[in-house]
Amino acid sequence: MNSTSLPAPLVIEDDSAAGVRRARDIARLFAENLEPAPNPDTADSLALVVSELTTNALRHGGGHYTLELSADPDGVSITVSDPSPALPREREPDLNGGTGGFGWHMIRSLARSVTITPGPEYGKTIHALLPR
Repeated sequence: MNSTSLPAPLVIEDDSAAGVRRARDIARLFAENLEPAPNPDTADSLALVVSELTTNALRHGGGHYTLELSADPDGVSITVSDPSPALPREREPDLNGGTGGFGWHMIRSLARSVTITPGPEYGKTIHALLPR
């Protein structure tokens, strides 16, 4: 792929905990195959944001998600849709009990922008854009 061509979007659907690991691995592979290659920090951030968004979709979003990865010269896009209309919420991270609360904070701090769009019939789509 030369610097003027863009990769085709990659779409994955899953409803399993093993799918989160697979989605993270695919995100890393997606980043490795971009030309020009993104900043190494972007590749790590991409895998982390994909992992957090897909985990949240499984835990809080109805147990099923669709992940789409795409890139343009300026950034890498992560789009996760799930069947729940409930919006992500900020919560105090649990430092002692291990119940989480870190994911949404990390997603928002790593991404250049995060938008949430209600689905036309049900559910929602979360779009995160990372700098390339």
